[in-house]
Amino acid sequence: MITDPRIFRLITLIRLALSPPKGAGRIGLAIGFGIVCHALFALAVLSMIVAMFHGMSESLGRVTWPWALLANAALIVQFPLVHSALLTGRGRALLARIIPGMHGGTLATTTYAIIASAQLLALFALWTPSGIVWWRADGMAFWAICAAYAISWIILAKASFDAGVEVQSGALGWLSLMARIRPVFPDMPTQGLFRLIRQPIYVAFALTLWTAPVWTPDQLVLAVSYTAYCLAAPRLKERRFEALYGARFSQYREAVPYAAPKLKRGRRTEAYK
Repeated sequence: MITDPRIFRLITLIRLALSPPKGAGRIGLAIGFGIVCHALFALAVLSMIVAMFHGMSESLGRVTWPWALLANAALIVQFPLVHSALLTGRGRALLARIIPGMHGGTLATTTYAIIASAQLLALFALWTPSGIVWWRADGMAFWAICAAYAISWIILAKASFDAGVEVQSGALGWLSLMARIRPVFPDMPTQGLFRLIRQPIYVAFALTLWTAPVWTPDQLVLAVSYTAYCLAAPRLKERRFEALYGARFSQYREAVPYAAPKLKRGRRTEAYK
């Protein structure tokens, strides 16, 4: 019997969605949203991996300079602003109303994932490269940095799984609609990488920014901007967690560091489940 709640939740949700109650319109809407969500998600991740691997030196943006500076700045700013705004109380209410009708609330997490994926795809696919390459790794350095880059993405995938892959990927909304159930969010994450630090997703994403084998002014601007975001944005997330989980999150926060693991672990986070 599967006891890991991260796996059990996902398997249960998939099983319910595979035997949905009748309702052709609801099922069609759910499947349509699922296809759009995961296709955009895959394209966004692929564009991120490829663009940063080349130090943002290869992309589809062709805005003339110096207007490209404004275009690239807008691409950088749009993601954190909208991404964080949609997580506020008003933002979540807006997400539930984007899709008219009775299913907007159920699809809110999928809608959120679609918007975030479209934003990231725009950033990495429409970036206008400066054409300046400072440094390009070669020989053993190239393979070592590529290994670090791949490991960073693996850590990011693991952290997303630990946080609740059904939410991170957008599957929770459309699978819940298929099964005609209310979306059930994962409990406060304390397993896996969350035992070491409180914000492994943000830290892992920051690692992907700094392990590219090609360095350009573009990559540096992106790395500095989004590393600052990765350090600051989780503070807002932790305020929500404190309001939601109260003393349990406060105890977890005292025992587990924010972004850098302790050399010696203190109290175990199992106490906060």
